[in-house]
Amino acid sequence: MEYLKPNKIYFGRSEAKMLEIEPSSVALSFWSPPYFVGKNYEREETFETWQSSLRQVIHNHSQVLKPGGFMVINLADILCFKDEYMPKIQALNISNQKCKVTREMVLTAREQHPDYNRYQLAELLGCSEQTIDRRLNGNNIRGGKYQTQTRVKLVGNYLEKYAYEVGIYLYDKRVWIKDPSWVNSQWTSNTLKAVSEYEDLYIFWKPGEYIIDRRKLTKDEWKSWGSRGVWYINSVRANNDHEAKFPEELATRVIRLFSEVGDLVLDPFIGSGTTAISAMKQERNYIGIDKESKYVELAKKHIGESSSWQKELNFT
Repeated sequence: MEYLKPNKIYFGRSEAKMLEIEPSSVALSFWSPPYFVGKNYEREETFETWQSSLRQVIHNHSQVLKPGGFMVINLADILCFKDEYMPKIQALNISNQKCKVTREMVLTAREQHPDYNRYQLAELLGCSEQTIDRRLNGNNIRGGKYQTQTRVKLVGNYLEKYAYEVGIYLYDKRVWIKDPSWVNSQWTSNTLKAVSEYEDLYIFWKPGEYIIDRRKLTKDEWKSWGSRGVWYINSVRANNDHEAKFPEELATRVIRLFSEVGDLVLDPFIGSGTTAISAMKQERNYIGIDKESKYVELAKKHIGESSSWQKELNFT
């Protein structure tokens, strides 16, 4: 069998394509899978197919990771997971109320006039019929009445379960603090929910000896981030050519910590090519895979631009 060659980007689903990688050859796999939050490249996925894909990709690592190798997954919990069994959320946002009519006033009026409908009650109290409806039935009764409610869905337990099934163990965990994602957290003005501003890094280990070399980082680097559980790195400012980029600094830290010069680094969801570019800059080899042909071409383009820039820099 002819194995995938290093330092190339491949088109295909990693569930199958990873089986073409030479067994026990990957020192580090760093990737950020689809988050199941409605991106264009997730449009055909259900929660069940999303889980199935994650499970198979993780299972494939038992074959491609070398003993002592690491698999680092960057993933956030699903903050708006649709749950048809969840009760309707009712939140009374007093600061946004423009009408002084309260629920108690409506109840009193209805008790005094039991034959009145909401339009008559509205005329009596000098407000709109929507206000009567909202005060009686809850804040979300208009607009969200027929929409499925959402809740938080924790995803780390799925990763842990799938890895344990094939003898890969959760070794460590870090938190990436990025700048607040206000565009994805518009609910914060009308609820008590927090703004999304961090993601998780799950660090898995395949049993075997690995190298600890304190010379890989400076003393200041070990102190500021190498041995720290929380990393402060600004997110990508413009996702103009890919919907979900992570910053190169994130990939660089992972690659420097969990691999050595000359090692092979894998990204089974290569996207815009960030992991490959960082691996190349840190003198590692890489393999990238993506199921979207446009992102395969995008990654190749970015890698080519980075290679040209490096050659020019070295020349000058």
